[in-house]
Amino acid sequence: MSALAFTLVALLLVGPVPEILARASWPTRAPRAAIVLWQAVAVAAVLSAFSAGIAIASRLFVPGPDGRPTATITSEIRALGLPLWLAYVTVFAITLLIGARLLIAVLQVAIATRRRRAHHRMLVDLLGVARDGATSTGTGHLRILDVPEPLAYCLPGVRSRVVLSNGTLNTLSDNEITAILRHERAHLRARHDLVLEMFTAVHAAFPRFVRSARALDAVRVLVEMLADDAAVRAAGPTPLARALVACAAGPTPSGALAAGGPSTVVRLRRLGGRGNSLAVAAGAYLAAAAVLIVPTVSLAVPWLTELHRLFIA
Repeated sequence: MSALAFTLVALLLVGPVPEILARASWPTRAPRAAIVLWQAVAVAAVLSAFSAGIAIASRLFVPGPDGRPTATITSEIRALGLPLWLAYVTVFAITLLIGARLLIAVLQVAIATRRRRAHHRMLVDLLGVARDGATSTGTGHLRILDVPEPLAYCLPGVRSRVVLSNGTLNTLSDNEITAILRHERAHLRARHDLVLEMFTAVHAAFPRFVRSARALDAVRVLVEMLADDAAVRAAGPTPLARALVACAAGPTPSGALAAGGPSTVVRLRRLGGRGNSLAVAAGAYLAAAAVLIVPTVSLAVPWLTELHRLFIA
């Protein structure tokens, strides 16, 4: 029953729960807390999937005639029966496969993303003009590209870069430039790229028929909102809104975090609406704690107790 419960929880957390959470409107009033909740859901989904497999594996060690756990394949088959033994082994193998896919996805995402960033950073350093004066203080070296189109993005990493175009400098006022720079440097300081990498890896690890892309899409918008909040504190909502409109159509290189993009309209509406809510944030943090703790207490403890009893028999 524990294995079945863990499986159902994992399926809920990778499918219906992300769909429901992605449709909610409250995350715009507490983006940081919403990201924590999304992370809790992702971690709980992974833990539930692994717990289901471990719970199944523990059933392979059923008590033998002498009361001790069975230790050989033949004794397990005699105790369980061949069909049930094959089912347990298959589920456990699927769990190991998901774990392997997760590790491989983490490595693939990390390596591919850093390779693309390194290549793009090299191009930016070759083609751009360094600007390390008063406007570039803070995280990330500033590079100016000779491009007429308004453009603003950052390349996270150890050798981070903030990239603007001449079109951005010629189009925006000083306050708007301050807002856009603060937005990009907020991404770099908080390492929002690592948050996105985690969700990308989890999304790639689960099979297509159970996973949902809504989590990754929602977190992309939420990290932009967090950077928007930093820019508002530095320059106010109006300069940021004008800067976002100007840079909305600018392209986003792969592996970069850009100020504009498809989420611009949603973020502009948020700038003109109600601000962040401490009550909403507190509720989201409590929900995140519940998502991680409740399944552990209600599902893991019983079968861990049974496993302990089995091995001390």
